[in-house]
Amino acid sequence: MEEEKNIPGKITDFLDRFTGDKVIFLIALFLMLISVISVFSSTPRLANDLGSDRTTIMLDQLKLVAFGFILIFVLYGFGRVDWYRSLSKYGFIVSFFFLAILVLNLNFGILKAGEINGARRILVVAGKQIHIYEFVKLFMVMYLGWALDTYKNHGFKIAPSLAQKFEKLAFLEKDIWQKIMYIYLPVGIVTLMVMMGSNSSALFIGGIMILMIMIGGIDFKDIAIVGGVLVAAVGIMYGAYKAGILKNSRIGTAISRITADDDETMKDLLEAKRGTKEWEQARAKLDQPVGALLAIKEGGLLGKGIGNSTQKYQVPVIFGDYMFSFIIEETGLWGALILILLYYSLLARGTFVAKLCNQYYDKMIVTGLIILVTGQAFMHMAVNVHLPLVPQTGQTLPLVSHGTNSFLVFAMVFGILLSISKDAHESITRMEEEAEPIIEHDNWTQDSTI
Repeated sequence: MEEEKNIPGKITDFLDRFTGDKVIFLIALFLMLISVISVFSSTPRLANDLGSDRTTIMLDQLKLVAFGFILIFVLYGFGRVDWYRSLSKYGFIVSFFFLAILVLNLNFGILKAGEINGARRILVVAGKQIHIYEFVKLFMVMYLGWALDTYKNHGFKIAPSLAQKFEKLAFLEKDIWQKIMYIYLPVGIVTLMVMMGSNSSALFIGGIMILMIMIGGIDFKDIAIVGGVLVAAVGIMYGAYKAGILKNSRIGTAISRITADDDETMKDLLEAKRGTKEWEQARAKLDQPVGALLAIKEGGLLGKGIGNSTQKYQVPVIFGDYMFSFIIEETGLWGALILILLYYSLLARGTFVAKLCNQYYDKMIVTGLIILVTGQAFMHMAVNVHLPLVPQTGQTLPLVSHGTNSFLVFAMVFGILLSISKDAHESITRMEEEAEPIIEHDNWTQDSTI
């Protein structure tokens, strides 16, 4: 009877049969494993607020990781590129619909707008909170992949049809107007709608989309014009804010976060009487940014060890927006380097897979999704280390931070990446087979001597 294989042998057999990109899959696996340990260790304050315990939170995270794996394998195993392409064209419409509910504060009973920290940025679906901006990121990347591919292949139908039916709309047949209608206008609309609830999310989503457009080969002149229009729009909004017209908008929040002066806030804290409203406000402003920097400083080279963080009791959302600082505090610089290496490896591998994709749509989707994951990861790190001019605002660490919506969205991202990478697998295998060995062994003989 054949001896049963051990676990490492089974893993090897599984990887041999796996036709998606193994490097991307292993990166997702490592990040998910890191999340379980990190969430368990970083959530004593959350457990206290919820009247629960860290073991329960860790078990919930394990369930989330398990569901994330199922989601990845469903999208990898059953997803087809032509299905993704067909669905991608609706990404803007779906995003616009959900964002309109937030902007207009609509209530459909089972589906309605909700608020967090005084800003409408969530949807409440049957009593469950959905952080819709997380999904809009994915929907718009998929939509832009379709739009750029369709533009390249002259496949738009609505604009040419309108141009033929209505003489006054004949200009819609021109390339520039098709780009405006299908690419620039959706990008601008979504960015402005997101800005109503979150400046940082608008900045991030808009930046991702502009990068995709640039990489997609759109003329730089057109991008410069759009950029100029956006800068002018921001200038007008800033002027309106200063004039008091938009005083209740999120513009003031964005300005305060960009120009935040921790030294001045510390001075206010020291001068205010303990327990007063001024003292509480100054302390709240310093809890997160200063606590995150203190965690990094105390972590040093080797860290305090797993479970020995002290800032997890002080920083309110260290398990989410400041997970990178927490990991450095407990594992030190080497822990930070491991995370950076994982995300950088994802960027490098994703670029390699995109180059090997045969279809332009595949290339753009892989590129956009890789930029989405690594861009958010490095933005999270920049906020944690208090990089100058980077707003102190929340962006989770992909597949690591605590947060159901964000975790599931990035699980979907990896599932789609692995599904599309199957098409590039044959090209990768062929390149590996055709690669010449570093050392030619044919010239060596058994009696060779040195």
